[in-house]
Amino acid sequence: MSADTEFLWYIPNQVAPGHRGEPAVENHNSLETLTSHAKALEEYGWKGALIGTGWGRPDTFTVAASLAARTTSFEPLIAIRPGYWRPAHFASAVATLDQLTAGRVRINIVSGKDNLAAYGDSEGDQIHRYARTREFMRLVRRLWTEENVTFAGEHFQVTGSTVMPRIHVRGDRRHPKLYFGGASEAAARVSASEADVQLFWGEPLDGVRERIERLKALSRELDRDLPPLEFGLRVTTLVRDTAGQAWADAEAKVDEMAKGQGAGWNDHGRAVAVGQQRLLDLHARGEVLDDNLYTAPGKYGGGAGTTWLVGSAADVARSLGRYRDLGITHFVLSDTPYLSEIKRQGDQLLPLLRNGAQAALLE
Repeated sequence: MSADTEFLWYIPNQVAPGHRGEPAVENHNSLETLTSHAKALEEYGWKGALIGTGWGRPDTFTVAASLAARTTSFEPLIAIRPGYWRPAHFASAVATLDQLTAGRVRINIVSGKDNLAAYGDSEGDQIHRYARTREFMRLVRRLWTEENVTFAGEHFQVTGSTVMPRIHVRGDRRHPKLYFGGASEAAARVSASEADVQLFWGEPLDGVRERIERLKALSRELDRDLPPLEFGLRVTTLVRDTAGQAWADAEAKVDEMAKGQGAGWNDHGRAVAVGQQRLLDLHARGEVLDDNLYTAPGKYGGGAGTTWLVGSAADVARSLGRYRDLGITHFVLSDTPYLSEIKRQGDQLLPLLRNGAQAALLE
């Protein structure tokens, strides 16, 4: 793995306990519990963590700000929805948190389905939804990098807007990176023109390769005027001391999912987006794809997190290395129990991914 590769985790800000096999305990989403995760991420060498969003969850920005205040290097990747925020309000909130944390903020823009009516949003059809997202991202970036911004779009308008405090330029970082997902053609066009990082779910290598090539071609077709698009992977990594133990534990987890019909594995309980449906459909190609991409969880899960890389630390490091060879430089990993896996994978997996002496494992 090269020096520019980054490894983040996942922090589950959920109201209900037992998320994706996490033990159901009291105070699972207390500030003390979530802070213990963030501090463990710092201690065990992770860059930060994705914090998911959706109506019915604790407010993601509030959780992220609270964890940033209790840590020193932890970088929250804050998932947000354009229909939940207005661009200028959002740009100001991010600029403030970025200044208070000395540049530790990252943003994941989400355009997938949600309970929009609950907070007064109306997204329209897919074309409308992604057109609004594209406009949101373009305007937010302008508010971070320009002053006295006047903008009159189809979805948003501002006049003479200057966000304070100003985003502090830190080396090549002009503003917090905007991560984006989605597998539909409408989503791909947004990513190719406006995102800093395209996040993929844990698809097989051939699918990721094709999507990277398509996004690079789209970037040229759309005359992208930003730095080259970067790529990331969000995948569950089930790591044990031996491959045999890892597969035994993976199969046991799927058995438990089957007993509960996937309860606790679907974040929203609603229809999944195109990218998540791609994961659910993978099982038809086989229970194990590539060397160790396990698709069986997709029979019971809700899209997100329903493919797992399974094996010893060396096995999983080798697989992640192959994604890196395709151009993936941002990795968002996780497994449950979240806290103990932060430590296990921080001890066993991260050194292999970072240590140049282990390059033979990644070939």
